[in-house]
Amino acid sequence: MTNHAEDFSLAAALRATEGWDDPDTELDDGPDDFESGYADEPDPDLTTGDLDLVERHELRRVAGLRTELEDISEVEYRQLRLERVVLVGVWTEGTLADIENAMAELALLAETAGSEVLEAIYQRRQSPDPATYIGRGKVDALREIVQATGADTVICDGELAPSQLRNLEDRVKVKVVDRTALILDIFAQHAKSKEGQAQVELAQLNYMKQRLRGWGGNLSRQAGGRAAGGEGIGGRGPGETKIETDRRRINDKIAKLRRELKAMKGTRDTKRQERRRNEIPSVAIAGYTNAGKSSLLNRLTGAGVLVEDALFATLDPTTRRTATADGRVYTMSDTVGFVRHLPHQLVEAFRSTLEEVADADLVVHVVDGSHPDPEGQLAAVRAVLAEIDATHVPELVVVNKVDAADPVVVDRVLRRERHAVAVSARTGEGIAEAIAAVEAELPRPRVEFTALVPYARGDLIDRIHKDGEIGTLEHTAEGTRVTGRATEALASELAAYAV
Repeated sequence: MTNHAEDFSLAAALRATEGWDDPDTELDDGPDDFESGYADEPDPDLTTGDLDLVERHELRRVAGLRTELEDISEVEYRQLRLERVVLVGVWTEGTLADIENAMAELALLAETAGSEVLEAIYQRRQSPDPATYIGRGKVDALREIVQATGADTVICDGELAPSQLRNLEDRVKVKVVDRTALILDIFAQHAKSKEGQAQVELAQLNYMKQRLRGWGGNLSRQAGGRAAGGEGIGGRGPGETKIETDRRRINDKIAKLRRELKAMKGTRDTKRQERRRNEIPSVAIAGYTNAGKSSLLNRLTGAGVLVEDALFATLDPTTRRTATADGRVYTMSDTVGFVRHLPHQLVEAFRSTLEEVADADLVVHVVDGSHPDPEGQLAAVRAVLAEIDATHVPELVVVNKVDAADPVVVDRVLRRERHAVAVSARTGEGIAEAIAAVEAELPRPRVEFTALVPYARGDLIDRIHKDGEIGTLEHTAEGTRVTGRATEALASELAAYAV
């Protein structure tokens, strides 16, 4: 059926187009200063982070598009439906609030991955069931919930063994994934740089290698001799099975990714050595995912990186140069966010990136003050810092989101932490105090000097401002008399003017 908004006349439509091809005919199309805008440059007020956020939202899957056609002239839309999931957790230790916080975090992870949470169940056990993670009785209840809600995926809050995944899928009859696979999926969606994508792929392959599963005889048939099933050279062997061939290919891909990451690590090490040679202090921003690390980096340096209220919104590290109030230059780097029970595969794959934290002169540890358990966030991040040997680096705790936090909770964290400040990256509250605290913790140049610098060597005074620390500065008839501290390289140049 076709809807007619008004009567259509061909003759009237043709009369409306008269004169369109005549260059001498002026059409009354409105103001003469009209511009199409197709070739306009991007809005200068938009940062790269804003553009990335727009692109991410445009590509996000949405629910509610109908497949039925209301008019034959309409474009046919295929239904894009969010994955419907049921969450499952096992409570082995801690309080009831701890398991509720853990399930709430799992729900946020599931929503970030692009799914709709229908139901969540958990139980108290001394240890997870070795066969099905939750025990036979809970498996029956879970199957009933899946059938009643129409869910197509079950997400377990823990890293499941291959046998547990297989047993649960066989009994529940839907796909089952664990917490590790969920986090890996989020990382795969959000990684943008070549290094980040390679790191995520390496972690996924290491996870998948131990979980290859044959369906019937498909992955277990022999493929030796001429009956190689089209595998060709490299697939033949004395009774090599299909699943063994897949595992071997995964190992080859892992070796290739490690070689590529090693080459990328060389580039990162070269940049790091250049900063060390110039003795430029470095500050690393670390913390729990969605604690506001990128927002804080934007506030402190104007980096303009992507900011989104989601878990693991940014994965690729960002480094920006900034300067202290007296002109000293230092770098500030944003790092990947941490989470409770961060998969070991990710820690290993992102080790080269996390080494930025271990090699920093100061770690700015950002914690979400509005979170129900900020102390738990601090403990989870410090556990990962210990795994990458970064516990020796001085730490400044920054309690973020104080505009939305309970003042009692913020005060409790500030009293427990020896060196901490409270800020709001959204409103700017406490940012000045945080900058002052960061500058106070930066390493000081080691060599003290007193020099009378001629006015013709103004470049040295500029370098003292950027790379050194000025104690006193006085302009005299002979030149600029300055005292302070400098790096060894700069002090050697100032030695010619020492007094």
